[in-house]
Amino acid sequence: MLVSTKHKALILNSRNPERIKKVIPKVKQFEYRGTPLLALPHVVEVVRILRNLGIDAPAPISYYYEWAGMYAPYMEQHETAAMLSQHNRAYCLNSMGTGKTLASLWAYDYLRSQGIVKRLLVVAPLSTLERTWGDTVFEHFPDLRCVSLYGAASKRRKLLAKPADIYVVNHHGLAILQDDLKQRPDIDLVIYDELSVVKNSKTSLWKAANHVINGPILRKAWGLTGTPMSDSPLDVWGQVKLITPWQAQGRFSQFREQIMFPSGPFSWIPRKGYLDVLHRMMQPAVRFTLEECVDLPEQVFIERHAPLTPEQNKAFKDMIGKLRAEYAAGEILAVNEAVKVGKLLQISAGVAYDIHGKEVLLPSGPRLSALEELIDESEGSVIVFVAFSGVLRSVVEFLSRRYSTAFIDGGVKKYDRDRIFGEFQKNGFKVLVAQPKTMSHGLTLTAATTIVWYGPITSNETFEQANARIRRPGQKKTTVVAALTGTPLERKLFNRLRTKQNTQGQLLDLFKTHEEEL
Repeated sequence: MLVSTKHKALILNSRNPERIKKVIPKVKQFEYRGTPLLALPHVVEVVRILRNLGIDAPAPISYYYEWAGMYAPYMEQHETAAMLSQHNRAYCLNSMGTGKTLASLWAYDYLRSQGIVKRLLVVAPLSTLERTWGDTVFEHFPDLRCVSLYGAASKRRKLLAKPADIYVVNHHGLAILQDDLKQRPDIDLVIYDELSVVKNSKTSLWKAANHVINGPILRKAWGLTGTPMSDSPLDVWGQVKLITPWQAQGRFSQFREQIMFPSGPFSWIPRKGYLDVLHRMMQPAVRFTLEECVDLPEQVFIERHAPLTPEQNKAFKDMIGKLRAEYAAGEILAVNEAVKVGKLLQISAGVAYDIHGKEVLLPSGPRLSALEELIDESEGSVIVFVAFSGVLRSVVEFLSRRYSTAFIDGGVKKYDRDRIFGEFQKNGFKVLVAQPKTMSHGLTLTAATTIVWYGPITSNETFEQANARIRRPGQKKTTVVAALTGTPLERKLFNRLRTKQNTQGQLLDLFKTHEEEL
């Protein structure tokens, strides 16, 4: 098979041309040097038909799409976009950090340019609406209008009524809009990010998603997740029943008996060959791990947004008022600015101090939920850096409910530290929570491929050294560094840390401009 990009045609030498001509009307038959050949339009629908006939035709996106954005796709992103563009229903199972967000948007943009789809609905974790999906659209697709459907129910509906190319909503927010989406057949493609959250088909999350994807309007849908079996092989059932329901026939109990067998009253063990069954069910799919993505940078940085709670917001604004008064009085100088910034970062992370100097923990549910999402997305062990001791203990308590968790802070003795580090390297813990200064030099912790910063710090050296714990000799995989942010100040600090700029002067610069930028 040859591709004529000039004529946007596939040139095919077929032993049975009549079979092809029956299903593809726009076929031209001609001879070249005595050989009968077929010329077919090189478009998505023709390629789909040829593949159904067992002919491996290349995806048109690979030849005619001008990849939007600031840079060309990595090989893995190129193949991911090509696969998605050829299927109305599909799975992208690439690992976190492999660029599946941009790859899926490229696939949508190509299909939109061909008139195959109109508008896109992205259903994603709350922490990714702005900092992942919104930012990616803004940076790479400036001609597309993206609207984040977040807030009270009335506000979400008003936002949905606004004309846009891409609408982004969080998982729980989809239920609010599911009936409104009945009136929007123009939204004909759904990308469900972190598909594993709908592993249980009896939950309200699953039912809302099913109503939107398979309800009155049958929409195209792509499911994205790097961890389709985050807890159990049974997790696949709900995901398949949502994206490719024809591949999840029968009852859940029948599916469970097909891939598992009981080992006790409440325990089930996978049967031999269960992965083959699950692989057949989750098709068509593309899968790249960080280890396979050899053309990615050694370390990938991502950012997740975690809005402050009302309690954090109040404490943050009160502190801003005090600091602004100090600034007006000339009491904030370069020499003490880091201390003042630290007070704001403490509140953002979830801790404040009363008039007696006593530590008060603030509700910080969105940040904890975003942290949990990142851990679930990670295929291996995770290091979580928390700068403040009071917050660290509450994070450990929260994570210990679900994961095997250890922690390191200034109070842990050397003997215990060495034991914990050793066990972590042997995959004894899923999560290690630590103060960055306690492990920013010398250690090798290559059992982890993911670092999550619960909030920024003000030391470039500590940030760089802490991130280097997993990027050491012996690390064979690309590593991911994730940053949790809830305020513009945190975003600015992380950006300076990531680009190795001086973090001093941030607070002074902001007070010189506008308070709302904080």
